[in-house]
Amino acid sequence: MAFPKHVRLVEVGPRDGLQNEPEPISTTTKLELIERLGAAGITYIEAASFVSPKWVPQMADHQQVMKNLARRDGVTYAALTPNLKGLEGALECGVEEVAVFGAASEAFSQKNINCSVAESLARFEPVLERAQQAGVRVRGYVSCVLGCPYEGEIAPAKVAEVAKALYEMGCYEVSLGDTIGTGTPLKAKRMIEAVSRDIPMDKLAAHFHDTYGQALANLYAVLEEGIAVVDSSVAGLGGCPYAKGASGNVASEDVVYLLNGLDIESGIDLDALAATGTWITQTIGRPNRSKVGVALAAK
Repeated sequence: MAFPKHVRLVEVGPRDGLQNEPEPISTTTKLELIERLGAAGITYIEAASFVSPKWVPQMADHQQVMKNLARRDGVTYAALTPNLKGLEGALECGVEEVAVFGAASEAFSQKNINCSVAESLARFEPVLERAQQAGVRVRGYVSCVLGCPYEGEIAPAKVAEVAKALYEMGCYEVSLGDTIGTGTPLKAKRMIEAVSRDIPMDKLAAHFHDTYGQALANLYAVLEEGIAVVDSSVAGLGGCPYAKGASGNVASEDVVYLLNGLDIESGIDLDALAATGTWITQTIGRPNRSKVGVALAAK
C-alpha cells in the first residue's frame, strides 16, 4: 500500500485530553484552546463530551462550551454522546456531529460503561436513529483494539466484529483506539487488515495512545496500509480513567511533524499548533508530552 496524499487530523484534546484533569479547567480556557486549534488549521475538533457530570466533572460545562464556540468555516465541532440523553443535550446546542464509543473488550466495556459489548451496541441504536432524524452524522469509537488492561491481548477478529456493527448501524467512520498504548506496528497492521475486510479503509481512523512510546511507529504502519484519518491530542494530553497507567493520546504536533516528513498534506501550521501546546500545558500546569512541541519551544 502507498501512503495517503492527505491526512485529516481529528483533535480530541479538548475532550479526551482535558477530561481527566484533577483541577477544574475554566470554560474560557477550553474555548480559547478550541479557537487556537482552529486557527492552526485543525478542521475537526471534538470539543465536548455530553456525559454525566457525576462521572466526569471536568465536562460539566459541555453546553456552555458548545454554545459559545467561535465557529470557523470549514471546521467541524463534534461532541461525544454516549447515550440518548447526551445526544439530546448536544442537539440543543446545535452540534454538527457526534460520536459514540464501544470497546473490543468485554471487561473494559463493563468497567467503562457498565454493560457488555452487545448491550453497549444495543444502546447506540436509538442514538443513531435520533441523530439520523436530526441530520447529524455519527462517528464510532472502538476502545482497546490492541490490548486491554483487564483482558490483555485482543483478537483482531473481535475488533473487526465491533467495528462492523458500528459501521452497519450507521457510523460513517470508525476510529480504532489503542486505549492503553500497548500496541506495536505489526499488531497494528494485523488489526487494520482484519477490520478493513468488512469496512472500507477510507471509513477507518487510527487513535493511538503513547503509553509505551509506540504511537508514531504504529501510525506509520497503518498509514502504509492506507489509513488517512488520525486522532490526536495537542501536547499529548489525556489518558483514561478506566485504564490505570495509560498516558495521553499521541501528540498532534508529533503527528504533523511526521506527516510533513512524509510529504503528506494535513493543512496544519506546525508552529501555531506547537505554540498552542505550549500555551495549554502552561495554563493548566501540566507537562508538554509532545517531543516536537518541546523542541520547537526551546529554539
